[in-house]
Amino acid sequence: MIPGSPAKLDFAILPSVDPERLATLARAHVAIVGDVMLDRYWFGRVERISPEAPVPVVLVQREEERPGGAANVALNVAALGARAVLRAPVGMDPAAERLHDLLARAGIDAQLLGLPDLPTTLKLRVIGQQQQLLRMDFEGAPEAIPADALWSGNCCQNAGALLLSDYGKGALTHSQPWIQWGRRTGVAVLVDPKGHDYERYRGATLLTPNKNEFRAAAGSWRTEEEFCQLAARKRVEWGLEALLVTRGEEGMSLFLADGVHHHAAQAREVYDVTGAGDTVIAVIATALAAGWNLDEAVELSNYAAGIVVGKLGAATVSVTELKQALMAHGL
Repeated sequence: MIPGSPAKLDFAILPSVDPERLATLARAHVAIVGDVMLDRYWFGRVERISPEAPVPVVLVQREEERPGGAANVALNVAALGARAVLRAPVGMDPAAERLHDLLARAGIDAQLLGLPDLPTTLKLRVIGQQQQLLRMDFEGAPEAIPADALWSGNCCQNAGALLLSDYGKGALTHSQPWIQWGRRTGVAVLVDPKGHDYERYRGATLLTPNKNEFRAAAGSWRTEEEFCQLAARKRVEWGLEALLVTRGEEGMSLFLADGVHHHAAQAREVYDVTGAGDTVIAVIATALAAGWNLDEAVELSNYAAGIVVGKLGAATVSVTELKQALMAHGL
């Protein structure tokens, strides 16, 4: 690898994803840096409309809490049997303590940096009759966290991939030090971006915006040909080794120096797309850290996304589920 260049990946295309190779994912070690949050769900029954206002009355019957944001990415890595090390800023509050507990139970090495002036982001979703009725966010204004304040040698030591999960809460306002570390060490740096300015991710190995995020950052297009030309041009402009645009029912488009590789959508039933992007990038990072090539890693993440959108909320995919999905498709 040329010093100072994005980490090089093996782009050889194999005929198909071999289900028996899934066991190799357990050998992977992925470092995750980004914005974390606590997702809280209130599940209930709706039987009437409030006499006070034209809104449904939800009789709450069950509560559930899950790690969200970059913490959900770490959960997805751990669900594949891999080692997940998470580094993120949090507040010094009950939500942060709850995140610590949930991540510890999942076997994640959570290195959370408690900051007294930073409230931990909490998202409360009210679910009635299996449908989300309301979401309430509890958070402070985004505050840029210096990269050197987040840096930890233990976070990245021996990692096979570094994953930056940006939710626009401040943890990755200064992302270049992490990307430059990847350049120096030859470790692939994968970024799930946020916002309109992708210049701050310059030099990353792989960027994974969804279609709407890419349009906001790169501009609009009218035809498939214009989309491909725009994405190919932006990959070069942003200094990326690879650009993956996830396109919902249109599948995924992977842009490389040798052209574009399209992966057809694998979802059979879409129930909730929440957290699907977390699953995609987590599976790709884990597969790369386990020695898979990029096309295989993307195809595997495609199957994983097809599974996770059939679940409620930010969810994970297990190796068993992936194996069943692959075998169901004759692989």
